[in-house]
Amino acid sequence: MLVDSPPEPRVDTAPAPPNRRALRALGLLVSVALLVLVALAGIAVGARELPLGQVWHGLFHDSGTYADVVVHDRLSRTVLGLLAGTALGLSGAVLQALTRNPLADPGLLGINAGASAAVVTAITYLGVTSLSGYVWFAFLGAALVGALVWLLGGSRGATPVRLALAGMAISAALYGYLQAVMIMDGAALDRMRFWTVGSLASATDTTIRQVLPFFVVGTVLALALARPLNAMAMGDDTARALGAHLNRTRALSMAAATLLCGAATAACGPIVFVGLMVPHAVRSFTGPDLRWILPYAAVLSPVLLLGADIVGRVVARPAEVQVGIVTAVIGGPVFLFLVRRRRTARL
Repeated sequence: MLVDSPPEPRVDTAPAPPNRRALRALGLLVSVALLVLVALAGIAVGARELPLGQVWHGLFHDSGTYADVVVHDRLSRTVLGLLAGTALGLSGAVLQALTRNPLADPGLLGINAGASAAVVTAITYLGVTSLSGYVWFAFLGAALVGALVWLLGGSRGATPVRLALAGMAISAALYGYLQAVMIMDGAALDRMRFWTVGSLASATDTTIRQVLPFFVVGTVLALALARPLNAMAMGDDTARALGAHLNRTRALSMAAATLLCGAATAACGPIVFVGLMVPHAVRSFTGPDLRWILPYAAVLSPVLLLGADIVGRVVARPAEVQVGIVTAVIGGPVFLFLVRRRRTARL
């Protein structure tokens, strides 16, 4: 589905009519309200139902009771889901704009594969067994692969197609390595099997503190790239005429996606389809303007991720289905629908 040499579609970045701007702003406020409701539901719903009064007590009057401890644990889980969902949505939107491929997601450039390969290496050969150790190895693997894709994709002469091809080639090689190591080492397979499907169950305050700086820097960088990425969508020549620095914008886009997706994958494992589905769905409402796509993706992606986590906890009580499995089950049919759409190859 990669577009090699399109006539580039133009992005209309002129001010929208007041009624359309008002409608977009209203939609964003509704999305924020929906996120708040889903976050509260994520704290209240689980193997044991908690009334809203108990949720309020646990949040603001923690007395150390069992119910208050449950609220605190679910709060950590919800905060991590909010951060990871925002990161995946923003990184997906940035990568779709960068590669000019509406079916791009963080896996396209090998970032998920780099994090997974680093974690299995740490477990198998370095004896790392704690989540706090996984986080740093996963982030390091994502960052190294992001830099390698940038170099192989042409660095100063990088193009969307070169970046995507380099990412897919590296992903294939790393997933082959990952499967080989896990097959040869049964202990590594046993320790990796829950991390590789993606889950919020291991969320802790420590994990959140470790990855929070990367989330913050990546989010600020991604939102700041909206205007230059809009200019690049008009074509390289037009973007240069508008004063955009193409290579700098591509490098910063890669950096933002790596920070965001690397942090999310490090904390939760590789969660698929969130970075693909939400930006694509948002674009049908906002149009191609990234100044609106990015805020919407930042709000609605955690709605999807937290909603999937709630579903996973409800359908298998008292056990749970990992959120990565739920998003994959939802995302597969959605991906097929997107592929079959006539306008899939365009942004």
